[in-house]
Amino acid sequence: MGGGVSGLATAYWLAVEHGVDVVVLEAEEQAGGKVSTQVVAGMPVDTGPDAFLSRGAELAELIARLGLAGEVVGPLPGGASIWSRGRMHPIPRGGAFGIPDRVRPLLRSQLLSPAGIVRAGLDLVRPRTVLGPDPTVAQVVRPRFGDEVVERLVQPLLGGVHAGSVDRLSARSTVPDVLELAGSGRSLILALRRRRRALPPPSGPPAPPLVSLRGGLGRLVTALVEAVGPARVLTGAPATSLHRTPDGWRIETPLLDVTAREVVLAAPTHAVADLLAPLAAELAEELRGIEYVDVATVTLALPRAQVGELTGTGFLVPPAEGAQLVGCTWLTSKWPHLAGGDTVLLRCMVGRDGDDRWTAMDDATLVTAVRADLARAMSLTATPTATLVQRWPRAIPQYVVGHAERLERLDALLPAGTHLTGAAYRGSGLAACVAAARGTATAVAANLPAVPSVRTVPAVPAVAADPAGRADPDPRPDPSLQGATP
Repeated sequence: MGGGVSGLATAYWLAVEHGVDVVVLEAEEQAGGKVSTQVVAGMPVDTGPDAFLSRGAELAELIARLGLAGEVVGPLPGGASIWSRGRMHPIPRGGAFGIPDRVRPLLRSQLLSPAGIVRAGLDLVRPRTVLGPDPTVAQVVRPRFGDEVVERLVQPLLGGVHAGSVDRLSARSTVPDVLELAGSGRSLILALRRRRRALPPPSGPPAPPLVSLRGGLGRLVTALVEAVGPARVLTGAPATSLHRTPDGWRIETPLLDVTAREVVLAAPTHAVADLLAPLAAELAEELRGIEYVDVATVTLALPRAQVGELTGTGFLVPPAEGAQLVGCTWLTSKWPHLAGGDTVLLRCMVGRDGDDRWTAMDDATLVTAVRADLARAMSLTATPTATLVQRWPRAIPQYVVGHAERLERLDALLPAGTHLTGAAYRGSGLAACVAAARGTATAVAANLPAVPSVRTVPAVPAVAADPAGRADPDPRPDPSLQGATP
């Protein structure tokens, strides 16, 4: 259940790799979840994620199988910046998630104060940091590099990806490679250098780490629906209840009922919790404990003549600046299929852990607030010719401290025949979701007989109440019924 990329990819792998008959139930009127491509000023704009990791093998294979390999595009050169203390600073090269592996790029970026540079360099001589089993990102980085690296570099970079706070995000669940490096020696700078030097020399120009699809990521959703079969992807069909049957499960929706041997729950955790609460109350409470952050994208179309030349692909904003903006992508400077023409497209991101001021604003007020931040950061005062505000409530799951242990408890509590997959568990990017979907499909197929079956039956009318106001028992007895950046 759930017709976002996780649910669709799971259905695809089940159908194509394992020959399983599948049905996808999606509550909204269109599939795709947070992947949504809309038209602004005549150009396709992704209002959710607009890129994916190029090194994701499962996603690359999926795109190739769907016939979209020739449509993958990398960003134009230029790189992104961080707007800090009233100036744009290029993001220092090297390192990982803002954690430097050299001091010189920090000096050139002028992002840190002289004192901040000296403090960052002390990582080379400070004694080893003693870390607990599940430290926050800040607990890993701050003792090594000091406050400025955390607040002016790591926080905006991680915030642009996870919309989270480095003081709450689990390093174990969010940046496990960095945590492993931190435990491998005394200095993080030296550990990052050792890792870089151990890599084999590239055989050609390095691939960009983030890529997209020409025409927008909505093309991935369209291709997945076509591959699974439009008749097997039911939209406007929220699951309202889940019941055990002698052979598996019955899922009720307002459109129809579905019976299946195995059920994949690929919806947001609060929706999954509501569905599973009658069957597994403890599991439902664990699912509800996974936090989400509300975010929004504000896309502005501006006359190029009023904007001038933009160098780079966009910028991120540290929370310390007090701005509404988390970051801004200069779409027509980032993606080749949007470049050129008389219109500049800017995609502005708002919302992060601890800052939901924007949720009290209507769309017009939010656009005004974003434009005020752009005026401060870019001296940009051009009047938009078109705007689009896309609100994403409960958009980005937060892997806070304790997330890994929560996943272990979820695995132990999950009823047999049900499976969890999606952004809330073991990776929130598209590449991670598709990889997890493939693993989920393999686990589902292993539980099925040689000829699995999924069938739909007409929806049963709502249960009528007796004159005293009590609901009649379910007329279908079920003896096994038991009490989801720039």
